[in-house]
Amino acid sequence: MKTSDFDYNLPEDLIAQTPIEPRDHSRLLVYDRETKTIEHRHFYDVTDYLKKGDVLVLNETRVLPARLYGKKRGTGTDFEFLLLKRLELDVWEVIMRPGKKLKPGGWVDFGDDLCAELLRKKEDGVCEVRFQYDGVFEELLDQYGNMPLPPYITKRLERKERYQTVYAKEDGSAAAPTAGLHFTPELLGKIEGMGVTIVKILLHVGLGTFRPMKEETVEEHVMHSEYYSVSPEAAATINAAKREGRRVVAVGTTSVRTLESAAENGLVRAGSADTDIFIYPGYEYQVVDALITNFHLPKSTLIMLVSALMGREETLAVYREAVEERYRFFSFGDAMLIL
Repeated sequence: MKTSDFDYNLPEDLIAQTPIEPRDHSRLLVYDRETKTIEHRHFYDVTDYLKKGDVLVLNETRVLPARLYGKKRGTGTDFEFLLLKRLELDVWEVIMRPGKKLKPGGWVDFGDDLCAELLRKKEDGVCEVRFQYDGVFEELLDQYGNMPLPPYITKRLERKERYQTVYAKEDGSAAAPTAGLHFTPELLGKIEGMGVTIVKILLHVGLGTFRPMKEETVEEHVMHSEYYSVSPEAAATINAAKREGRRVVAVGTTSVRTLESAAENGLVRAGSADTDIFIYPGYEYQVVDALITNFHLPKSTLIMLVSALMGREETLAVYREAVEERYRFFSFGDAMLIL
């Protein structure tokens, strides 16, 4: 299977640069896999497609202000760090730019009370660094850090919290689980009032979000691992729905990757682990019955995950219609509900 099989044409002006306000007023493309029909709605209409007994699964990860700008000690050379994963208390895995300008043992200063030493370089521009600071690291990160918006978003984000879901709880992600950005507290309350059970799981979004697919053949690609966790209570609720034939509706590809990573014989195992699961056509979903997601980059692992659920040709056909209907694409863009 070729990576180029998942390409499509996207006009640059359809890449959303700013979020819609209110959150739930973004558009919603609804695709029914059984009838192969498309409806064009707004996100607040999602309640027309959810029903009593459904389990709606949310990823409660919280985005760190993980992009830091500093200067190399001694030369003043500008550096950018993107925090990916905490390995120890003060040791982090980061993407560092420019990567060739700093050697192990070198220091980068971000402020008078925050600096980092390069410990070692790994593959794909990833490094391990140790932070040194005076005070509370999280408070300093909030002071000096910037939201790690994807490179295709060029406009400044006015409010940091707009790149967080309203239910974000556990710090640890280098990017937002963007399908969840469309929900408001009021909409979630309405959904619960319908008899839909809301379950929260966790996956910290890491390097896989930023890493482009360089391989010509899909099967050759290796995903970067990400930490996930499913509580015993969440697993029990989801498994009860599966046994009773009720739908499990995943919000976002991160929820999908968590549920399918924890799947065993059609049910979900509670626990925590790292996952490098790569879902593409040919994969058979064990847990997820329906998906709420955004529109993803061409030739990305995320459009492949969607294609595994919908079929490649169907996915590309739906994307073509979304382009024709001028939906907004990517992180701050519109949403799709796949039934």
